[in-house]
Amino acid sequence: MKLTINARQMSLRDSLKELATAKMARYDRFFADDATAQVTFSARHEQESVEVTIHSNGTVFRAEEEADTFRTALDGAMDSLDRQIRKNKTILEKRMRSGAFNEMGWADGGEAVTDGPHIVRIKNFDTKPMTPEEAILYMDLSDHSFYVFVEQASGKTCVVYRRKDGDYGLICPQ
Repeated sequence: MKLTINARQMSLRDSLKELATAKMARYDRFFADDATAQVTFSARHEQESVEVTIHSNGTVFRAEEEADTFRTALDGAMDSLDRQIRKNKTILEKRMRSGAFNEMGWADGGEAVTDGPHIVRIKNFDTKPMTPEEAILYMDLSDHSFYVFVEQASGKTCVVYRRKDGDYGLICPQ
């Protein structure tokens, strides 16, 4: 697995690089050599944050944790990734390295989902073309964390969402 380590708004110490490299090495047994992983360290608002993203065969695993220290945040992010992998192991076995779960002792039991995710609610709604700013207004009025809309300029279905930092994000297909 190819590993990239970055830092945002701070300088990256060699000890953090070594820590991330050592911790991420345990995921080599799950993913093929063409998988890529990105670890991003950032410090903001007296909190240290670690974001880990792994891309493998069209599947994305992502975890973000904030804590008092980078070590604690990295451990929390890795625990989150472990839960994601364990929860979906039966679905993911086809996309991961063969025998990866046997090496971890997860072959039997655990939190595995046997027949995939279940849709528990379907919600239909009318859409009208609007700008992202209008979509943000509707999202805020409905008190949701995201809003699906048809973009006026392109006619594509897009999503606006509220980020943890209070700003907004926009997802549009290419």
